[in-house]
Amino acid sequence: MAPIAAKILLLSVMFLLNDLVVSSAALFTECTSIGEEESNSFYEDGDVVLGGIFPLHYTRVSSLPTYTSKPEPGSHNFSARALRWMQTMTFAIREINQRSDLLPALRLGFHIRDSCNDVPVSLKASLLLVNGQPGPPAIRNVSLEAVGEHSGKGDLISSGFRSPVLGCADVTRSPSPVIIGDASSGVSMALLRSLGPFQIPLVSYFASCSCLSEQTEFPMFMRTMPSDAFQVRALARLVSHFGWTWVGVIGLESDYARFAIQLFLHESSLYGVCAAYVHLYPVVLSQQPLDELLDIIQGSSSKVIINFNSESEVQSIMRAIRQRNITGIQWIASEAWATAKSLWEEFGDLLSGTLGFGIRRAEVIPGLRQHLSRLRPSNIQDSSFLTELWEETLNCRLNGSVNTHSHMVNHLDRKPCSGMEDLNDVYSAFSDVSQLRVSYNVYKAVYLVAHALQKMSDCEAGQGPFVNGTCGKPQSLEPWQLFHYMKNTKFSILGEKVDFDHNGDPIASYDLMNWRREQDGSLRLLKVGFYDASLSPELSLVVNDSAIQWPVWQQAVRSVCSESCPPGKRVARRKGKPVCCFDCVTCAEGEVSNNTDSLDCTRCPEDMWPNDMRNLCLPKNVEFLSYKEPMGIVLCTGSVLGTSSSLLVLAMFYKHRATPVVRANNMELSFFLLLFLATCFLIGLLFIGEPSDWLCRIRYPAFGISFALCISCLLAKTVVVLMAFRATLPGSGVMKLFGPNQQRASVLLCTLVQGLICVIWLLTYPPFTNCNTGYLRNTIIIECATGSEVGFWCVLGYIGLLACLCFFMAFLARELPDNFNEAKFITFSMLIFFAVWITFIPVYVSTAGKYTVAVHIFAILASAYGVLFCIFAPKCYIIIFKPEKNSKKNMMRK
Repeated sequence: MAPIAAKILLLSVMFLLNDLVVSSAALFTECTSIGEEESNSFYEDGDVVLGGIFPLHYTRVSSLPTYTSKPEPGSHNFSARALRWMQTMTFAIREINQRSDLLPALRLGFHIRDSCNDVPVSLKASLLLVNGQPGPPAIRNVSLEAVGEHSGKGDLISSGFRSPVLGCADVTRSPSPVIIGDASSGVSMALLRSLGPFQIPLVSYFASCSCLSEQTEFPMFMRTMPSDAFQVRALARLVSHFGWTWVGVIGLESDYARFAIQLFLHESSLYGVCAAYVHLYPVVLSQQPLDELLDIIQGSSSKVIINFNSESEVQSIMRAIRQRNITGIQWIASEAWATAKSLWEEFGDLLSGTLGFGIRRAEVIPGLRQHLSRLRPSNIQDSSFLTELWEETLNCRLNGSVNTHSHMVNHLDRKPCSGMEDLNDVYSAFSDVSQLRVSYNVYKAVYLVAHALQKMSDCEAGQGPFVNGTCGKPQSLEPWQLFHYMKNTKFSILGEKVDFDHNGDPIASYDLMNWRREQDGSLRLLKVGFYDASLSPELSLVVNDSAIQWPVWQQAVRSVCSESCPPGKRVARRKGKPVCCFDCVTCAEGEVSNNTDSLDCTRCPEDMWPNDMRNLCLPKNVEFLSYKEPMGIVLCTGSVLGTSSSLLVLAMFYKHRATPVVRANNMELSFFLLLFLATCFLIGLLFIGEPSDWLCRIRYPAFGISFALCISCLLAKTVVVLMAFRATLPGSGVMKLFGPNQQRASVLLCTLVQGLICVIWLLTYPPFTNCNTGYLRNTIIIECATGSEVGFWCVLGYIGLLACLCFFMAFLARELPDNFNEAKFITFSMLIFFAVWITFIPVYVSTAGKYTVAVHIFAILASAYGVLFCIFAPKCYIIIFKPEKNSKKNMMRK
């Protein structure tokens, strides 16, 4: 059944592994197997014999092989856990053989060997599985010439040298068409590269490297262990869940760790997680690389370490960490050691609080506990594996022991076993069925092959998947045929549906395990969450935070390069540093951030402003000149008093209209002037309160027309007085040109010009309400915008022009008699008017908001009060306090 190429490969590999020397002629003249007979295995014959490879022994590599001589046997550690995996395979096969609904006409066998977690040993074991066990040894003479020719060194070897040669023709154990193994990703890759050309399928129960999913490179691979692509997603979600953005990542220089770390770094970056360091240490873990690793750990601020290692490497690292007295580390275990209880006895103080994802656990495999507990001295003597378990667990030596391994203590120095010992009396990872994870994977792997064989058996001729509809035959199957059925097999086991994707990977499901110290000091692996890759990303990870026991205190450690930036601040990257290392910068004025670790601040809307924490936009204060504030009250009072004063003077003048003081000062124009002064004061009230568009359009044209009327009246009064005293010739008609009608017409004309300017202003670009948000950062100033600046300054300019004419006319009348010299008072009023409005211009330009409005009102009131008091105060004084002077005689005296 095995191809001749496999036998040639067997001979070549075994030649490298053994120091026997044979002639080159003997290698090619007949089939021979060179080396020692391998008897340490579990074997049971059947119609189809399933091969199995398990790391029953492991050791820390102290040196790399040179391949020039046979490696010296070292001190191996014994894994009772791996022996349980072996026994789970035998249990599953025997369980299937007893079933009537699965392979009733076919009996399965098994051939299980130890890989020692070592590539050369694994290759040798795999070739023994797929080629079958050679027959009994024969003795053959080796000639001197043959040996010398083969050695190539001319060494003088005795012609009496005799070599044991195992016959390939006499196979005592059936070849296996499929291998269930190995636990290590690196070993599995080596096996696949060796067995792949012969199309022999490999089903791994614990190899998780995502690289094995590459079907173009490993087309004959399947596994019941989820790919690391799922594990690293779970780990990235986990560290992100606890806010650990600054983590250390370590691993053995191997394909498993290298690919896992590469995937983790990519996946974790999506959650804002950075690696404080990534360190791959060599296979030969001597003191120097250990010191380098510990220096990195101690020199980093990260308190969380993700460890992509197997159980044996973790032991070496923990011993070194204990020597350095490094504490307070939150260990995150990869699935390779997340449930390895054997580490607890020696390193429980360092590993308490460890978190890690363990593969899906079977609550119970019915009958497995009883199968494991049946071991007795009487039924284990023929197996060196079981003998080693007994002696290592109970620390005694069986009579006639076949155990040849040395574990720290020479097994020959142990006290003899009494025969009354019971494995159930002591704890052993072999009989511990509380964490059936890898064992469950082994169990599923056996059933995968069994269901594939059942599909092959059920195939009807002519309807098969192969050429011309042929079917494979279980009794004479080809390995590649079996693999075809395996790839397309779906089944249910212990209530779980088992399915595989196109890469031969199962759908991932992990339990989040927490290493808890019980009161008696024992370890309890507590499930505190789970990760299910079949769920949506936001639901895939569930963590019960309150159930977790932490390494230090009662809460998760902080492991960040930079503390989180609170709301109100943004992240500022440090040049040349990872993205997790940053500074926190307060948001600029007008900007907020309402999330932790915001990359940017957002600007508040125009009508809002940040609070003091700059994490919330609040409505801006609305500001305008109000009647309720002191400034508004003062200006409002001034406007009311001015209006009242103007009306009171108007009433007084009307009452005394026949007196010389009033009549001599052009009574009609005085009435008009007083009336429009009252209007000016009232217009001041329009500027107080919240403005609106219609109010803004009234304010300025009314701030312009009213003052044009007032100054026009003053101008007319001045011109009349001036012309009256300049017209010296009797019968002159000059005064006819300045009669009452002409006076009214001149006032109306001057006012109409201002009105026309205001109409053009309102029709082109009128004033409007403006919400000024740029003057005060946290205040909206509601103000009247002038609209057309040209219109605004034309209105002011025209008023200034009238004032200048009035002032000029008053200056010309300065030499008139005092009793008739009203021009003197007009001059004073115009001087006040000029002073007010010249001062108004720079103040107006330099203020904003309600202060601009206040400047407007102040200018209106000041100029109006100036006109009122300068022109009418002297006359009111005479009318009220000096009535005896209010006579024609007194007026004509001077």
